[in-house]
Amino acid sequence: MQQVETEVKTIAALGNVALAARALHRATNAPSHLPHIVVFSGPSGFGKTSAASYLATRYGAYYVECRSTTTRKSLLEMILKRMGIPAEKTVNAMLDQVCDQLEHSGRCLIIDEMDYLVDKSVVAIVQDIYEGSNGSPMMLIGEESLPKKLKKWERFHGRILDWTAAQPADLEDVSTLASFYCDRAKIAPDLLAHVHSVARGSVRRVCVNLDLVQEEALTKGLSIITLADWGNRPLYTGDAPARRG
Repeated sequence: MQQVETEVKTIAALGNVALAARALHRATNAPSHLPHIVVFSGPSGFGKTSAASYLATRYGAYYVECRSTTTRKSLLEMILKRMGIPAEKTVNAMLDQVCDQLEHSGRCLIIDEMDYLVDKSVVAIVQDIYEGSNGSPMMLIGEESLPKKLKKWERFHGRILDWTAAQPADLEDVSTLASFYCDRAKIAPDLLAHVHSVARGSVRRVCVNLDLVQEEALTKGLSIITLADWGNRPLYTGDAPARRG
């Protein structure tokens, strides 16, 4: 339980959570004559999914994550499962269920990995949900190319209220993550700056490297580890190792 609480507090303090929260606020509080769909996009590893999961919990939104196998039917089934509603047998009936629940609950729908739906040309089902629920607020999350991909669907693209781009992790994010996850050894500012540089904006790479650094400190019996202590050891960059020989 303590670990879960720590992770939630950490995620809440990161910059991209604030960006996503502002976008979600716009979607849920926009006047009735404006669209209520927002898009949150950015490179893999920038913490978009973690931010969305936190917001779903914090604001009671329905959160689903698409996969390469997601179809119109399976998307509706996932949403209904999140809603705790037994799914009807047909796609049309399930669509009506989802729309009715969204409209009457007033809760936001967050669809993660939206790229999969775009790549399979099943964006229309999301538009059907939006229109059928009388414009219930939605947040769509995907890779940095998602805004460009959605231009293909002009009618849907025109219903987007806000386009928010996830930002690379800054040094403050790195320090925040270290303060929560490196509880057995402190990492000096110069080494945190090095971790920030190597991570190239990826929250995921930051977390991997913080763990590597802390383990090194514990191995050496250090209560605080500096860049000099770390030396020339490699950090995780996400790149495949170079071929030998």
